[in-house]
This record gives sequence, structure tokens and C-alpha cells, in this order.
Amino acid sequence: MKTSLLITAACLLAILSTIGASLPYPILPPLFAADASNNLNHFLGLPPKLLFGIALSINPLGLLIGSGLLGPLSDRYGRRPILLGSAIGAAIGHAITAWALIAQSYPLFIFARFVTGLLEGNSSVARAMLADRLTGDLRVQALAWLNGAFYAGWLAGPLLAGITLIWGITVPFWTAVVALLLTAALIAMTLPKEAESHLTTSWWQVARDKHSLNLVRYPVMRTLFIIQLSYTCGVTAFYEFFPLWLVENGGYDAQGIAWVTAGLCGLMMVSSIFAGRPNKIEPLKRVRIHAYLAALAIACVGIGNIWLGLVAIILFGLPNAFYNALLPSWCSEKFGHHGHGAVMGLISTTFCLANIIMALAGAVLTLIDTRVILLLGAALSTWAAWRIGVWKKHLESNVATDTQNIMTTN
Repeated sequence: MKTSLLITAACLLAILSTIGASLPYPILPPLFAADASNNLNHFLGLPPKLLFGIALSINPLGLLIGSGLLGPLSDRYGRRPILLGSAIGAAIGHAITAWALIAQSYPLFIFARFVTGLLEGNSSVARAMLADRLTGDLRVQALAWLNGAFYAGWLAGPLLAGITLIWGITVPFWTAVVALLLTAALIAMTLPKEAESHLTTSWWQVARDKHSLNLVRYPVMRTLFIIQLSYTCGVTAFYEFFPLWLVENGGYDAQGIAWVTAGLCGLMMVSSIFAGRPNKIEPLKRVRIHAYLAALAIACVGIGNIWLGLVAIILFGLPNAFYNALLPSWCSEKFGHHGHGAVMGLISTTFCLANIIMALAGAVLTLIDTRVILLLGAALSTWAAWRIGVWKKHLESNVATDTQNIMTTN
């Protein structure tokens, strides 16, 4: 088995899983904000913005469930069959999505997006695959490339949609089908068949007992979860609804949204290269600063005109990239005794949960004004930044107390 093929397969899976989530972002806002009614944007006579919010939330719901189930299932049944099955199944999900758009069937569209998200929640399996097969510095480097691939997916999804939409609204989804099937073929060639597992527990017991959300029973991890949920709720409010803001305030079409998103994700990718470099400022303090800056960018979109909003949308990628690079590494150092995989899984699962919460909240708040959900996102990220500062002082106080106790005992 060639290591280069193994890493390529894992990174392709990472890119395609985020492409699946981000592909509709430039497609859906013009569709649901269209003046002409159709069976998609007027299903059961419901408001188009409410239908839009539900459509946004259903894929992350699938990702949330899939990320909690597919990893433990791969421990029991093997990485190869789970990765093959999820890649092929996600390809089928994209095909059904295309069919639903042609038929203008909102229920079928929602079903397809949920199934696609469920099967694309295989990021933990891809990480486990690399951890299983690689060691030492090569493992660290491969996992770093995998994280970069997730960023690339957020860039590639909207770009793919914008570039291929000129041939029809379903073409982006058929392109994803072909890419996923090619990835499945690469997995089949790269990963050897595995020995049958001798685990006696059921798949449900494995998924339940190993789920990352079990960590919230520890007070310090519960604090991390609350802070991360608040910050990512702000981020997902921004991700999910700035395209709709562009449609309403700038008259942008899908191609225009795709290029703005490309600028945002391009800056985020470049920033991630420099985010991990050594710095004299304490990591958690830097995390707090970048959370404040991200909140400021979101607020500028919510209160600004089209030009200020465009600049803020793109510049948001800078602090968000630094935040996402610094917080996981700090958590790995501080809480690694809980298991690196479990801690990273908690962070990923929190992001999926935030997607669902803010998509549903936005479905209601955008009925008032799209800017309301953006300003709520800015407020939540600001609160997270403030709470990080309070938490930092608390942790430093505990360390000082422990040190004093040790000195007194000696």
C-alpha cells in the first residue's frame, strides 16, 4: 500500500465532505429568494425563508449524527467498508438531490440532503485511517494536511457550484457524484481488506459509549463545550446567512456568491499556513483576540452597507482561521488525557450542532430581517470571547493555587 495514495484518499474524503455541506450555499439563496414561486420555495404555502432555513439545517443534522456513529462503527466493522459505503452512499445522496431539484420536490430534497450529510460525517474515520497506518512525524504532517483539506472543501464547494451552474442547477451535484465514486475507487485500491472484528458489543453500545459528547460530564470540558458552541453559533450564523444577505442587499446571483465565498475561504486557507507559527502571546489570549475580531466582522456585515459587508465577509477568514488553528492545539495540550480523538471530536460535533441551531433560528429570524440573525451571531461570538477571558483567569488561578499547595506541603 502506497502512503501517498492513502493520504490522497483521506484528503479527498475531507474535501468532498465539506463540499457536500457548502455546495448549496450559493445555489439555495437565489432559489428561495426568487420572485417566481415554485414547489420548492412555496412548499405547503410556507414562507420561503423558513423553507430555506430548514434546508440549511438538515445537512448539518446528518453530519452531526454521522460524525457520532461512523467513527465507532469503523472501530467495529473496519475503516475500509465504512469509508467505501459512506462514499458511495453520499454519491447516491447527491444524485437524489439533483433529481429532487428537477422534480421540484421539497420533501425529497430535504431527505436527500439529510442522507448525504449522514454519510459525509466520516471525517473521524478518515483521521482514524491515517492514525492507524502512519506513525511519527508523517502522521502529524498527514493529519495537518487533512485539516487543510477541510478548509479547501469550504472553498471548492461554492466555487464548484458557481463554475458549473452555467450548465444547469443540477450539474454541481452530478459533479460531486462523479468525484465521490472516483474517491471510493481510490479507497478500494488503497486500503486492504481488514480482519473481522471480535468485539461483542452492539454497534449502538459502541456509538453510545464512545461518543465525544460524553466529555461534557467533566466541568472543564463542559465549559469548553459552552464556549465553543457560542462561538460556532456566531460563525455558522455568518456562514449560512451572508449569502442571503448578498442576494437581498446586493442582488447577487449564485456565481457572485461563489466568488465572494472563494475570497473568504482563500484568505482562510492562506491564514491557516501562518496560524500555527510560534508566538510570544499566550495561546488562549490569542484565541480570545481572534474571537473578538471574528465577532466584529460578523457585526459589520449585519450593520454595514454592501461594500463594508463585502470587505468584512472576506476579512472574517483571517481571525476565524487563527481561532480554529489555535484552540484545537491548545485543547490537545491541556486535555489530551481525555483522548485526543475524543477532544477533537467534541469540537467537531459542537460545530455541527451549531449549524443546526442557527439554521433553525435563522429560519424564523430572517422572516423579520436577515440582519437580525447576523447580529445575533456577532453577539454570541462576542460573549464567547469574553467568556474565554474569564475562563483563562480561572484556569490560571487554579494553577497558582495548586502550585501554592505543593510548596506548602513540601
